Amino acid sequence: MYLVMMIPGLVLTAIFSYGPLYGIIMAFQDYNPGLGFNGSPWVGMANFQLIFSQSSFVSTIYNTLFMSIGKIVLGTLWSVVFALQLNEIRQNGPKRVYQTIVYIPNFISWVIMAGILTDILGSTGIINEAIMLLGGKPVQFISNRAVFPWTMIVTDAWKTFGFGTVVYLATMTGIDPALYESAVIDGAGRWKQTWYVTLPMLVPIIILMTVLALGNVLSAGFDQVYNLYSPVVYPTGDIIDTYVYRLGLQNGKYAIGTAVGLFKSVVSSILISSSLFIAYKFAGYKVF
Repeated sequence: MYLVMMIPGLVLTAIFSYGPLYGIIMAFQDYNPGLGFNGSPWVGMANFQLIFSQSSFVSTIYNTLFMSIGKIVLGTLWSVVFALQLNEIRQNGPKRVYQTIVYIPNFISWVIMAGILTDILGSTGIINEAIMLLGGKPVQFISNRAVFPWTMIVTDAWKTFGFGTVVYLATMTGIDPALYESAVIDGAGRWKQTWYVTLPMLVPIIILMTVLALGNVLSAGFDQVYNLYSPVVYPTGDIIDTYVYRLGLQNGKYAIGTAVGLFKSVVSSILISSSLFIAYKFAGYKVF
């Protein structure tokens, strides 16, 4: 009966996930929508040679890696630090309130969040108003090429660190109280208990979360970047997903866009497989 219950899901997966894979052949064609898949001329690896010869694509890969790694590092650090702080609160009421507050942004879509951040980070937003009150000059967080990638990293960490906080707090609740009792007997205060007991017990889950995140390092957050960037910041703000969207859909270069997407998919598959292997070796996590 359980296998029968899986049939609808398998059918939908076959239709929407495996069926469209036939379109990958566009990456090896000079695709013309009027001629279709079968009528478009075959060009082999010419599309891949073209994209790798463009400096804009190389900078796009750099932007993607920079933002992704920055989000992973800052998000992990932020989550761990906040979880440790919440763990020091002994009253369950305030702890749950703070935990809920930081977790709420996870449920807000980037479409809505982009509007909020545009108002907050704009020239007349609350952040720049505070900077000017302190005697500084306004910062163009969204339209400055040098600042935009950092804005993406910080805002993503702010929006998502609540999820990591919940994960790390759940891990802390599973730590054996006897370890803390032994540390107290040895004369350890709250700081040393955190340093020598809590953090070492968190290391496996930190490694696991980080390694699994590295598997998607080429996905730097299409929703976030697309809703916040503009042509002014393309050189430093364009990532692979937005590059494929603009090139393939907006400019009508379907073959080249497919080639870029296929490149990303192949590399991502290798990274995900490698991350699962590393997670199994260092954290004992395995899918099968």
